[in-house]
Amino acid sequence: MIKICVALVLSLVAANGQTVKQPRDVVEAYRVCAEFQRVFADDLDFDRAFEATFTKDPKRRREIAIAESELGDVDLTQVDDATLLSVYKDQNQLFFLMLPLIDAKDELDRAILFPTQIEAIFERLKSKDNKNLSAYAEQLHRDVTDFRAHLNDLAAKYPRVAEGIHKYKQSLSGKLEPPTSYVVKPLTAYSKGRVLALNEKYYQIESYAVIREGAEMRIIGIRFFSRLF
Repeated sequence: MIKICVALVLSLVAANGQTVKQPRDVVEAYRVCAEFQRVFADDLDFDRAFEATFTKDPKRRREIAIAESELGDVDLTQVDDATLLSVYKDQNQLFFLMLPLIDAKDELDRAILFPTQIEAIFERLKSKDNKNLSAYAEQLHRDVTDFRAHLNDLAAKYPRVAEGIHKYKQSLSGKLEPPTSYVVKPLTAYSKGRVLALNEKYYQIESYAVIREGAEMRIIGIRFFSRLF
């Protein structure tokens, strides 16, 4: 009964246009998501942003990598955590490094943005033939280095690309704050693999899934950054 009354009061406050107070977990969840964007915007380094804000639990990190990575029909039971996490991070890194080129595609030829050696990187990324996952992880890491060098080279030569990178970083640096008109409620039945048990609570903060992990709020997943473009 007390919970129902509290929910009713909060609903009435929101309906009257007054500012609601978010629970501490929600405030901290928004803060950790904003921190991810701040760190990532600095140098577009997904690994650094991941380590600063994602779950520290080894089992959850492994399950995130399994659930989110595009690995096709590969037996992962004997694959070590470091290899799986490396693949997950580098796949995300390539994807997010490609986003600043979206605006430039209308002005520059595809052959300039994605020459043959760069096209080959994304063909490998789409491939489901990853039976030797260690070799795939090593190649993927080299691909990230090559694509970053290519992106930097494009930015130095073409103002449109440099502008796209600047716009991308600005979008990442935008404010990410809790809503003031309603209380953000936790969800259950997280759908990504076995990262969480069905009854474990998490918050969906725009593109991010966030949980309480000990004394901190930590990220467990990111959807496509549709809010940025």
